Amino acid sequence: MLTFSTAGESHGRGVFAFLDGVPAGLKVDRGTIDADLSRRQMGYGRGGRMAIEKDEVDVLSGIRGGVTLGSPILLAVWNRDFENWKEYMDPWSIGPGKELHTPRPGHADLAGAARFKHDDLRNVLERSSARETAGRVAAGGLLKSLLAELGISAFSWVRRIGDVGYTGPFNREARDASSVFCPDPEITKLMESRIDEVKKQGDTIGGEFTVVVKGLPAGIGSYTQWNQRLDAILSAHLMSIPGIKAVQIGRGTECAELPGSKIHDEILAGKPPMRASNNAGGIEGGVSNGEPVEAVCTMKPIPTLKKGLQSIDIRNGSPARARYERSDYCAVPAASVVGEAMAVIAVSTAILASFGLPDMASLKQAFAHQRASWESL
Repeated sequence: MLTFSTAGESHGRGVFAFLDGVPAGLKVDRGTIDADLSRRQMGYGRGGRMAIEKDEVDVLSGIRGGVTLGSPILLAVWNRDFENWKEYMDPWSIGPGKELHTPRPGHADLAGAARFKHDDLRNVLERSSARETAGRVAAGGLLKSLLAELGISAFSWVRRIGDVGYTGPFNREARDASSVFCPDPEITKLMESRIDEVKKQGDTIGGEFTVVVKGLPAGIGSYTQWNQRLDAILSAHLMSIPGIKAVQIGRGTECAELPGSKIHDEILAGKPPMRASNNAGGIEGGVSNGEPVEAVCTMKPIPTLKKGLQSIDIRNGSPARARYERSDYCAVPAASVVGEAMAVIAVSTAILASFGLPDMASLKQAFAHQRASWESL
């Protein structure tokens, strides 16, 4: 069973990812992890923090000579900005001057203070900050090596910024050449212009991205328990990304508008059986069906605005304006990289729950048998 969690604060020493249950003998591609961390920092509409950090993975346990040991893995992404915040974020002694008492509508500030009884909202925002997702991307980058050994890949792209949308196919080179990770140069320009508009207004904007996992054979996940369903696992991982307000599998909400004859994917004869379409997004009954697993995530606008929204001072309840702190104007491109990582973690979780083998040789053998049995149907 795969266990995954993160730790760390936005302006603390670093962000950390903990993985337990990764089989021994997996050769880890460090370049993939660092490339994904770098991509997470890119994207039109990012803020000034990205000019400070140069994210790279550091391994604190569980890997030796580039190969997993089967023991717990601890990854670190160090925060360069900690030196600028040391006086305020030191674990043992902090100075005054960075307290926050006006919660931002749309952020975790007020609800988090209610949960943990904080009177300084910085104690909430430091952990709820999207900086935490650097740990997720590091973990997902590591597990890409696991999926690659099993013939599985994952990729993502931006399909909407505000009211500017893209409905075309995926092209990796075109995506990587785009400042917003959209595989169309003309629509990229329109998306940039939309971000520029909200930036001039001191506002922010959201959008949507697509995540696809290819190469997964039928039979991963289970219909026997709610928490073993692949779509439940995938949706939970994607929905946990800061700012995500909706996750759709396959045709998603369109399934409410069309009759069954136009939604359900007809099965074509062959070995393995193929589908005439992929409206289900590769999952039926909580189990992978052999088609690519596809999900669309909707992200709300960043809640930190230059023109702060109406709020209160939590010390006395008096009206106030939410205070501005350095932030992005649009983080949808970065979120697409995080979504890719979380999809990798979700699928890895489902695979290891299905097979539960302690070493890569045994896992690859069992997985090859699963694929062969599917292809021989």
